[in-house]
Amino acid sequence: MATTTKGSAVLTLPTDTEILVTREFNAPRHLVWKVLTEPDLIKRWWAGQRGTVTDVAVDLRVGGTWRYVMSANEGFEVAFHGEFREIEAPERMVQTEVFEGMPDGDSEPSLNHYTLAERDDRTTLTVRTAVSSKEIRDMIIATGMEGGMQEAYDLLEELAADLATAK
Repeated sequence: MATTTKGSAVLTLPTDTEILVTREFNAPRHLVWKVLTEPDLIKRWWAGQRGTVTDVAVDLRVGGTWRYVMSANEGFEVAFHGEFREIEAPERMVQTEVFEGMPDGDSEPSLNHYTLAERDDRTTLTVRTAVSSKEIRDMIIATGMEGGMQEAYDLLEELAADLATAK
């Protein structure tokens, strides 16, 4: 297998209402896109090492919806859902995201902007998440999402690299 970029996602907070994540993957863009968007592959990486994905539904079209559910190692269920607002495969997509366990519900979902840029068979993924307030942004960060994201992106890269070598 090709060399991976394990644990290399960089998380920054460009504004009070944004989270920006940048990660380079040692895999071509079309395969990173595939692993990001196909339910059978999402099940293999999305939970990182923190649980087991029990359900993935993806209707990959503008106006289509998505939902991911995992059983966490600590014995509780975590679920997120949203709607695709823009799709330009394999370069970018914009989707809403709602955490189903949010106390009292956040009236406005977050908006996630995914951009995939390829150079020399490597892909840089940039995810900009916009939320309704600094409090929501800080609450997301406080959940430990960065550690889970690192684990998940490591698995995503392994899957994309495996797909590349399987050709």
